[in-house]
Amino acid sequence: MTTTPQVNPVLRTPPASPAAAAAYFSASLAFHADVSDVASVLAAFAAGGANPGFVLVDTRSTAAWDQGHVPGAVHLPTALVPERAEDLLDRSVPVVTYCWGPGCNGATRAALALAERGFQVKEMLGGFEYWVREGFAYETWEGPAEKAADPLTAPVGTGDCGC
Repeated sequence: MTTTPQVNPVLRTPPASPAAAAAYFSASLAFHADVSDVASVLAAFAAGGANPGFVLVDTRSTAAWDQGHVPGAVHLPTALVPERAEDLLDRSVPVVTYCWGPGCNGATRAALALAERGFQVKEMLGGFEYWVREGFAYETWEGPAEKAADPLTAPVGTGDCGC
């Protein structure tokens, strides 16, 4: 009886070399921002700290914006980037885009459209969904709102996940 060796599905394709992995992950950080990092910088600015050095752009529809958005964000739906970006944004200030969440690529499409127009841009990983799930305050058409942090996305009792 011949047995076929089991293939480890994780290592079926071997890991990249350390140098290739370092290049990949370094590039990834150049394109993405974490929700918690964005929140901490915006909170420091709101408390009288230094200018955050970027503008946060909500790329969703007006109905989505009204349902909830990050305080201080600029509303620029993805479809309107070609006609409105020049009026709303300054090319010398990096832009961080967000949409609904990990299942939506609206922020990615907006980031592409902005980059094609000469803007420096990153995408906020997790989007509005993770902003709310991590317990950060947001605004709706009715006013400020906040929900308790989801313990599956943020540590309970501390604002620092230690990442």
